[in-house]
Amino acid sequence: MNTDKVAINIERAVKRFGPFTALKAISLSIFDNEFFTLLGPSGCGKTTLLRMIAGFEDVTEGSIQLFGQEIENLPPNKRPVNTVFQNYALFPHMTVLENVAFGLEMRGVDKAQAGVKAGEMLELVHLTQFTNRKPSQLSGGQQQRVALARALAPQPKVLLLDEPLSALDLKLRKAMQIELKHLQRETGITFIFVTHDQEEALTMSDRIAVMSAGELQQLGAPRDIYEAPRNMFVADFIGETNLLEVSVEEIRGGKASCHLGGGHKLICNAIDGIGVGAKVHMSLRPERLFISETSTGRESLKGKIRENIFVGTDITTIVDLVDGPQFVVRTSNSDWGNKRIFDPGKDVFINMEQGASRLLLD
Repeated sequence: MNTDKVAINIERAVKRFGPFTALKAISLSIFDNEFFTLLGPSGCGKTTLLRMIAGFEDVTEGSIQLFGQEIENLPPNKRPVNTVFQNYALFPHMTVLENVAFGLEMRGVDKAQAGVKAGEMLELVHLTQFTNRKPSQLSGGQQQRVALARALAPQPKVLLLDEPLSALDLKLRKAMQIELKHLQRETGITFIFVTHDQEEALTMSDRIAVMSAGELQQLGAPRDIYEAPRNMFVADFIGETNLLEVSVEEIRGGKASCHLGGGHKLICNAIDGIGVGAKVHMSLRPERLFISETSTGRESLKGKIRENIFVGTDITTIVDLVDGPQFVVRTSNSDWGNKRIFDPGKDVFINMEQGASRLLLD
């Protein structure tokens, strides 16, 4: 990622479809050679923004610049971007090589040169042995790589990917996530990826823009967004968390003392915009909590085991606090560390890592 060079600059971009506003004054910059992800639930506006960058949708208000150039009046075929769609859109009557070469020939590249370049792209995506096959003779993952090779062949400055992995099964999706990231690094092209899958975004991205209802909720590196969600939507949408209603009783030395109900209190970092007396939400990630028979100090909460759920790599434990809310605690299913699992009905303490609790702007 080259943070010295901005590939795409979006300034207060608005998109309206009649009376409906799909995007509400979105502003963000995407760097050259960055793997950037637009993440959010269906209908949040992420695909609309991608289509505006591609030129398939007009900008109602605001502007989009590509490497410093205003592109509002440039038709899609004149923009140095290419798009990989969810359905791949391969020509069934053409071979794999012909599919990849087709776009180059449409741009005026000599047929022989287009064939050579197409072969290079197929080598890049590890499909050299399938050049003479038709798309119907390939697996879903192989078809997706053909679509990638075709999109990369003209050497666009930016590659747009609209949920390209959604049609693949889980194991293949995970394999393709790693392959896509390697491909982006190898080509040095800016990738803009659209998905509703949080794990997918966390796995591949240099940075993530979390969107909801046409608005940008948070922008940052995957770890920053996961560990320090700005508001309740981001905390709840990215991964699993314990969302607790709390009241702020005291703020001193940058720390907030919060009441959970039932006499339970937690100390966490204070944040701007939340003062004494505020009733807000707190986020605690399940993997940053652990259960023991004894209290480890003031960051301990007394409760009772409700149930244990085996989920393969982890064991999820549900704990009811005494006269308080319910907690989810996740323990790695491994022989390392403290892996003791307590039976339902057992009185226990929930302990937490330092800094595990975080106040959220609602």
